[in-house]
Amino acid sequence: MQAIQWDDLRFILALGRARSLGGAGRLLGVDPTTVGRRLRAAEQVLAARLFERAADGTLQPTEAGERALAHAESVEASVGGFIAAVAGTAMAAAGTVRLTAVPLLVSHVLAPASPGLAARHPGLRLELVAEPRDLSLTRREADVALRLARPDAGTGDRILARRVGHLAYGVYAAASIADAAALPWVTYEEGMARLPQARWVADAARARDAVAPVAFNDAAALMQAVEAGLGRALLPCLVADRQPGLRRLDEKRTLPARELWLLVHPELRHLPRVAAVCDWIDDTLRVSGAGSNYSIRP
Repeated sequence: MQAIQWDDLRFILALGRARSLGGAGRLLGVDPTTVGRRLRAAEQVLAARLFERAADGTLQPTEAGERALAHAESVEASVGGFIAAVAGTAMAAAGTVRLTAVPLLVSHVLAPASPGLAARHPGLRLELVAEPRDLSLTRREADVALRLARPDAGTGDRILARRVGHLAYGVYAAASIADAAALPWVTYEEGMARLPQARWVADAARARDAVAPVAFNDAAALMQAVEAGLGRALLPCLVADRQPGLRRLDEKRTLPARELWLLVHPELRHLPRVAAVCDWIDDTLRVSGAGSNYSIRP
């Protein structure tokens, strides 16, 4: 049987990430016809169909395609590691890194710390994507992600995940309101009810307290409403303690905390620009008091 070449794997990977011939062509700098021809050639060599067109028009990997993508990513990661090892640490941290996190962390933790990264690595361009959804690293919607929960089992071995700290919560109200304990709870709309902080407030309100007539799907907007006097809320101490218009209230009930996880695609972890951003995140969280050192998840 004819051996498959590394260049064939590049086309398989591009299709796995873009899920279309046109998108894969843009990633590789070739036309869609070339992508289709290379896919058919790879399928002929492997004697297996790798992608099937779904009802929405996208190309979805078959079972054989999933296996091919896993092996192709492993090869790509090895190539990246080889290049980094040969080039050594002299390689400059230059180029673009796309980092995603929830808007609250981007606005109040990462953005204020970004001048330090720019000064340390002038050739590096950081794209900060404030997004409440979990953008896909395997589809290259982002290179690095900072998330507020342990990755689920579906993440698999394609993503390296490292717990880098924790986010403690406290009860806050506007600093200008004296009798803050009598304020209603400001919470999230029903679509966000799965969040630990939303569940805690819902339980507290059911016990004996009222709920404010306005709900939110974004923590930054919720925090602004609390500062404006709408009510009291559960907010991350890392951010809320820095807001002069807020004050933390005494709370005897056990408060929730969330883990901070750093996710990166294995094929990118050896790149100096990605390593520089990950180190900067570690330093930023450590300075803020939220950082902790944990090992990479197997």
